[in-house]
Amino acid sequence: MPDLQNTRRIWRIFRRGEARIRFALLRTSPAKLLLLGYTSYILIGWVLLSLPAAQATDIRAIDNLFIATSAVSTTGLVSVDPGTSYTFFGELVILGLIQIGGLGYMTIGSFIVLSFTHHLGKMRAKTTRDVFSLPDSVTPRSFILSVIVFTLACEVLGALALYPIFVAAGVENAAWSAIFHAVSAFCTAGFSLNATSFEAFTGHVGVNFVIATLSILGAMGFLIVLDVARAFTGKSSHLGFTTKIITRMTIMFMLVGTALFFVIEPSVQELEPTERLLASFFQVMTASTTVGFNTVPISELSYAVLMLLFFLMVIGASPAGTGGGLKTTSFAALVGLVRSTLKGRDEVRFFKRPIPPARLQNATSAFAYYMFVAIVSAFLLFLTEAGASFEVVMFEVLSAMGTVGLSMGLTGELSDLGKIIVIVLMTAGRVGILTFGIALASHDESPEEEKDNELVM
Repeated sequence: MPDLQNTRRIWRIFRRGEARIRFALLRTSPAKLLLLGYTSYILIGWVLLSLPAAQATDIRAIDNLFIATSAVSTTGLVSVDPGTSYTFFGELVILGLIQIGGLGYMTIGSFIVLSFTHHLGKMRAKTTRDVFSLPDSVTPRSFILSVIVFTLACEVLGALALYPIFVAAGVENAAWSAIFHAVSAFCTAGFSLNATSFEAFTGHVGVNFVIATLSILGAMGFLIVLDVARAFTGKSSHLGFTTKIITRMTIMFMLVGTALFFVIEPSVQELEPTERLLASFFQVMTASTTVGFNTVPISELSYAVLMLLFFLMVIGASPAGTGGGLKTTSFAALVGLVRSTLKGRDEVRFFKRPIPPARLQNATSAFAYYMFVAIVSAFLLFLTEAGASFEVVMFEVLSAMGTVGLSMGLTGELSDLGKIIVIVLMTAGRVGILTFGIALASHDESPEEEKDNELVM
């Protein structure tokens, strides 16, 4: 009997502890939950990459943490070469972290919960709706399941398309390489098993097309792709306002950016016209979607094109996609604000539609905080990386904040303090710069406050 009583006492203590944890989580702001979730995945990845079985060479702890953060944040900046520094197990861990980061902390967690319980709790359903800005017509449960199916379908088809290309090109372990790069592309991670990314495939139409298609689909997000598909199949009479903004802005950035790159970049002038066009499109696409692959050396680009890439990296991808940056919707809101101010209008409009004040406030706050973090981070990196030039440091900062992953060569030369700064930037970029600030600044909300506040992405 004493043993039975002790067991019951321990069980009661456990249940009380579980109840307290649940109550604390319910009062914790969604922004903090999101930051804690991604941080926990980064730490788990750090531990796994630190195992001897994951390392082909001796890798320092700070570099394992850097790679884990870069993978979960789907950035793609690497302080060591993943293709030669890690074993197959290590590469598998990196791929798993990329998949988690691409799908998102809430998507993965919610899918696991659905697999066992077939329903989402109140807290998880609310956070999922806030994180992805889901419309009332879409339930969190159906959204999670649809995203999982859509993601896996795109990645499988992408891997099947890349496999014969890699076999013909003599790529080592073509099947694994195809799977790895398909997942990395769709999740806009930019991780590559090739030491020079896709520079060996600059003029290869197949590789450029597959990687670009996967990256654009991932960056635009499932909700946008679904909305466009419904319009094309006649299931919907028109595209949603957000979809119109994202598709038009994406197409505009791609076309104008490609034309500018094609005309003004000296390093591609000697290429054949088709190869030159592919190289121009790919680098604009990779900066705009924040996927981070490259087919031309980034360190050799002209200052004019670097400024173009700066702009594209800051704007980034779509709100519900796998990419980073300020987001195209925030940029549209800012454009609407400037146009309305110049024309003396009291109401802010974009595409002849009024922009809600809350959306406008979020966009301006995100831009202001983004610039503040960029300036402070660049200042700190100028102190820690004294020998690096201005454009190289700024490129690194904007690439990390936008989870782009392109680099002019500074990443592998970073000091330990420099790596820590970039690690923080990559984490902030994945969570969302403004959401990261809210998570650090906000107090845990009471149930009454939760009703009045929403997570900003």
